[in-house]
Amino acid sequence: MQRIRLRYTKRGRLRFTSHRDFQRAFERALRRAEVPMAYSAGFTPHPKVSYANAAPTGTGSEAEYLEIALTSARDPEQLRTLLDASLPAGLDVVDAVEARTSGLADRLTASEWELRLDGVDPAEAGRAVDAFNEAPAVEVQRRTKNGVRTCDARSAVVRLESVQPHGSPADRPSDQPCAILRLVVRHVTPAVRPDDVLSGLRAVADLAPPVPVAVTRLAQGLLDEETGTVTDPLALDREAVATAPQTAAATAAATAPA
Repeated sequence: MQRIRLRYTKRGRLRFTSHRDFQRAFERALRRAEVPMAYSAGFTPHPKVSYANAAPTGTGSEAEYLEIALTSARDPEQLRTLLDASLPAGLDVVDAVEARTSGLADRLTASEWELRLDGVDPAEAGRAVDAFNEAPAVEVQRRTKNGVRTCDARSAVVRLESVQPHGSPADRPSDQPCAILRLVVRHVTPAVRPDDVLSGLRAVADLAPPVPVAVTRLAQGLLDEETGTVTDPLALDREAVATAPQTAAATAAATAPA
């Protein structure tokens, strides 16, 4: 059985699809692409697909991950192309690698997010970011199925900064000010989400964007503690694939008769 790990995106209007909606669309894509899927046992077999830490509904993402199990070997890049063509635009399969290591979910320890605050002056956003970073703790309330819960939105944040908006003012949908924030947050329990950080900015600096904030996950993977950056979780698999032929050749040479 071969395992393939895929990175896919949620762009544009497709950011409003729920995780269950994506599951249904992806299973249809598997059938259209005639992927030789492995199935679970039992009365209601399901294709063996493992999803890892999906982004919340309404947020965009450039770094969602899943793993599929196949009954026969396929070239990862060809498989990626077939699946990408079978999914609607916005749900794009952008990377594929054969799984040669274990524990993909264990490598998703942090995320980098971009928060677009339309109608907010960048200087005002910068002052709010400074107040948030200087606070030892920022308690916010979140409504859950078990009632209202209080959590510290500051403790999981590795980096929060205000950056320059992309492109020129002529490229923007309006001439209103726009602030862009970059956020790196650890995956902890309970999870600290971008919404919690926005609530924290409101609590410490009264920052309240006039329109809903556009949130996009830019990266997801292992956290580099020295640099505060999020690294590629598929890098270990790529290295294993690249070194496997060399290892096999070296083994053959070592065992060949003199």
